[in-house]
Amino acid sequence: MSTESAAHPADSHDLIRVRGARVNNLKDVSIDIPKRRLSVFTGVSGSGKSSLVFGTIAAESQRMINETYSAFVQGFMPTLARPDVDVLEGLTTAILVDQERMGANSRSTVGTATDVNAMLRILFSRLGQPHIGSPQAFSFNVASASGAGAITVERGTAATKERRDFTITGGMCPRCEGMGSVTDIDLTQLFDEGKSLAGGAITVPGYTADGWSVRMFTESGFLDPEKPIRDFSETERHDFLYREPVKVKINGINITYEGLVLKLQKSLLSKDREAMQPHIRAFVDRAVTFTACPDCGGTRLNEGARSSRIAGRNIAELCAMQISDLAAWVRTLDEPSVAPLLDALQETLDSFVTIGLGYLSLDRPAGTLSGGEAQRTKMIRHLGSSLTDVTYVFDEPTIGLHPHDIQRMNELLLRLRDKGNTVLVVEHKPEMIAIADHIVDLGPGAGSAGGTVCFEGSLDALQASGTLTGRHLGDRASLKDAVRTRTGTLEVRGATAHNLQDVDVDVPLGVLVVVTGVAGSGKSSLVHGSLRAQAGAGQDVVSIDQGAIRGSRRSNPATYTGLLEPIRKAFAKANGVKPALFSANSEGACPNCNGAGVIYTDLGMLAGVATPCEVCEGKRFQASVLEYTLGGRDISEVLGMSVAEAEEFFRAGEARIPAAHAILARLADVGLGYLSLGQPLTTLSGGERQRLKLATQMSEKGGVYVLDEPTAGLHLADVEQLLGLLDRLVDSGKSVIVVEHHQAVMAHADWIIDLGPGAGHDGGRIVFEGTPKDLVGAQSTLTGQHLARYVA
Repeated sequence: MSTESAAHPADSHDLIRVRGARVNNLKDVSIDIPKRRLSVFTGVSGSGKSSLVFGTIAAESQRMINETYSAFVQGFMPTLARPDVDVLEGLTTAILVDQERMGANSRSTVGTATDVNAMLRILFSRLGQPHIGSPQAFSFNVASASGAGAITVERGTAATKERRDFTITGGMCPRCEGMGSVTDIDLTQLFDEGKSLAGGAITVPGYTADGWSVRMFTESGFLDPEKPIRDFSETERHDFLYREPVKVKINGINITYEGLVLKLQKSLLSKDREAMQPHIRAFVDRAVTFTACPDCGGTRLNEGARSSRIAGRNIAELCAMQISDLAAWVRTLDEPSVAPLLDALQETLDSFVTIGLGYLSLDRPAGTLSGGEAQRTKMIRHLGSSLTDVTYVFDEPTIGLHPHDIQRMNELLLRLRDKGNTVLVVEHKPEMIAIADHIVDLGPGAGSAGGTVCFEGSLDALQASGTLTGRHLGDRASLKDAVRTRTGTLEVRGATAHNLQDVDVDVPLGVLVVVTGVAGSGKSSLVHGSLRAQAGAGQDVVSIDQGAIRGSRRSNPATYTGLLEPIRKAFAKANGVKPALFSANSEGACPNCNGAGVIYTDLGMLAGVATPCEVCEGKRFQASVLEYTLGGRDISEVLGMSVAEAEEFFRAGEARIPAAHAILARLADVGLGYLSLGQPLTTLSGGERQRLKLATQMSEKGGVYVLDEPTAGLHLADVEQLLGLLDRLVDSGKSVIVVEHHQAVMAHADWIIDLGPGAGHDGGRIVFEGTPKDLVGAQSTLTGQHLARYVA
């Protein structure tokens, strides 16, 4: 047999085979996914896409890679349980590029997160004039230090003492400790002068009179716990607020005592504001004012680091430049001695521009990036990678992208595929489904009504298939014949937040307003910066963003929306017992699993295991509590209901609870009828979380609703339902302002404000304001051209 006709056995492994996947709501899914192709997974929100791609394929790939490390290394890695699946074959190394916000450490910037800062620091240590030291002399995270002393050196049998001194030249500004801003703390918000420490003088969240935080002060021996703070001597006041760390013994335990202000600066003020829980954030906003550091001007760097220059620029000026401008500046450098470094730096900066993030600057705090921006920033390190035969897994990479930017994202994904990689994308946008080699449609519904494969094949076959996705793929919203009449106007004058260039705009009230424009054009700066401040002055503003919901695996839709409160009271009243019995986080909890429903076992370096509790069988409550019923159902059965079932149950009859029914009706309104009341919040997708927030805040007495891309994570079929919801909000007398890229929402708007024409300093201007019909007619902007193509 000739060698040409004989296929090599190694070439036969060109499929990822999944058999019997049962993760979350998947119903014994079996599927073959082609390797070295671009596969798109679609389906309504909650149909099981993420469970299949992230929870099964990517999770098992990562678990198996982790098992190749030594037991010692595995001890430091996240423990992953094996997914519930019969067979997984043909897996390759998986690289996940998800939408989790980037580390919310306030020392982390775009430059430090992508290693560009590291390259710039080396560049300055080689070429900067005057020469001030090694790369760490340009790092705002390294403090300068010096010291001297005697050391004992043993050579052979003799020991000699030598005097040594050392110096570390760091780049950290000593005044702000490399944070770029200094804090001014309002002491009246920290404690009540008229009370004693024992009487609850400290008003900081979490400092309860009998808690360890306060006992450190009352039992330290430095302060009189019964004396009102206003009567403290000068020394006592200093010890209370500013004493440097010192070891003290309390109840035989060694504890480090330090002043309240120093303690708060380390615990609260070192965290990024966005990562704080709402009540902590509210306290910090009340008690602390942040101003740019007067010594370094907010650059975070000391005078030495700012004095060294290359071609007239110091490192702080380069980090503050827009990345597209910085890339052009690096191109002008001709330094053969550092040529490889310049090439690597140039390539990374060009990747930023290619991926549509050229409008960012390197000194932008990482915690302020949106989910879409964070995902594209993570992509940068993979674009130049020489790895092939890798599985790249993306979670809705088009979130936050204008139709113009989606085209570029498509090109990047195809580039990754053409290098010989398998690309798996969870996505709803038709523009991205159109470029797929292979499409998998999950459904037909969401939650328990989903979890099966409805279709797999090509785009043409999907359009002819009659599935929900296939039917809606060609959806085109038509422009309105008549738009609503405004009832008033919000005037914004001279807006300059971020890249806005002295913007004046009149935002109509009482109608549906869509603010659009390419990524980085200034939409969020206008809406969240200027508009909310303007609206807040005279209106109640309800702002619903895409930030993650704070909650543990014990939190669920019933606890988050406040639904559980009236239900517990109704159960208590019907059975003549305490409401606390009907909470799995309080007195009614199963004593074996503490109300979690599962027992978590940490196996050290092996994967942790969650097993259903044998005592309550996963119901989370004591057996005695389950004897109490309301309308023939016990509390665990109520928490197992879907929103739609529960709405029916609490509407009439013995179980009628108007307060609970109102909350459930709002959840059904936003398209969450399939969600189970007791489902842990940690298992919800991004789209589900945003709609849960929307349902919770619809009851608030806001006059102006500000929504940030509410179509994120929504299937094409669900967008219609969202438009109906926005219409109902406007018709009930609310003003709705939506930051959005989806053409169906633009076409449905009464008024469009388009920012641009580009991103960063090429944007920040109003390029159009008027009705969608006028925008399509003029086609004078990128948005106008894409919208005209969409409605044509």
